[in-house]
Amino acid sequence: MLPGNAATALLGRNATPAKVASLTEELRLDDSVPTQYLTWFRRALTGDLGTSFTTNSSVGGDLRRRAANSFWLVLFATVGGSLLGCGLGLLCAVNAGRRVDRWLPPAFLSVTAVPEFVVGVGLVMLFAALVFHILPAVSFVPPGEHVFANPAILVLPTLTLTIVITPYIFRITRAAVTDALNSDYVEMAELKGLSSRRVLFWHALPNSVAPIAQVIGLNLLYLAGGIVAVEYVFNYPGLGQGLDMAVSNRDIPTIQAIVLLLAVFYIAVNIATDAVALAASPRRRLGA
Repeated sequence: MLPGNAATALLGRNATPAKVASLTEELRLDDSVPTQYLTWFRRALTGDLGTSFTTNSSVGGDLRRRAANSFWLVLFATVGGSLLGCGLGLLCAVNAGRRVDRWLPPAFLSVTAVPEFVVGVGLVMLFAALVFHILPAVSFVPPGEHVFANPAILVLPTLTLTIVITPYIFRITRAAVTDALNSDYVEMAELKGLSSRRVLFWHALPNSVAPIAQVIGLNLLYLAGGIVAVEYVFNYPGLGQGLDMAVSNRDIPTIQAIVLLLAVFYIAVNIATDAVALAASPRRRLGA
């Protein structure tokens, strides 16, 4: 329904109206929007995601390659951000009011104001262009090669996403553990003479799992959208770059397939996050 279509994008600005009309008919873009959608939906139910308008190849095959590349990027960023955010949040909660707790929260708060593409460009300038020359500035993967053929290309995009999501996990971890350490049951455990380590790991931390799991799940959902900008900056061949190219070329089948995959990912992560939160909180599970 937006101005332009795949036929115009493929043929270029200098194409004649006759050629545009011919390709529009060939791609069946002259059908109504509901007809085009229902045709795609019926095929999608059978696992056929259609054929790309730009590459004339199966959308499903190209999507599998891009999804695998994005999977590793999101996995490494989630693991790194979770370990860093939870570790530093736990450190600040245990040392509440001390120097580390006074400096880290404002520092992480300032990081949350920086968009991911700015972080990515800054890392490129630092590690690949101006200061150091130790990492590739572009994460290009030649056709037919696996992303792990050159693991160095994963470092900067992974580090960018890790820096972006760590502050949110840090803040929730710090708040949840601090709240648990100030609770009555922790005070009772301390009065019984339990060691500080046992109180932390056996009483405070287990009761902080639910909010920490939820914020990690939310950041996973954020990464599903955040990879678009990061993959564009680093020219990384994942779902984000594929979506950007598909929108530019009006490649409707590819756009629909990527959005469908991201929607399924959103639903799966939400269900998994709720399951972890219920498992970690018996009171919620029992409806108390």
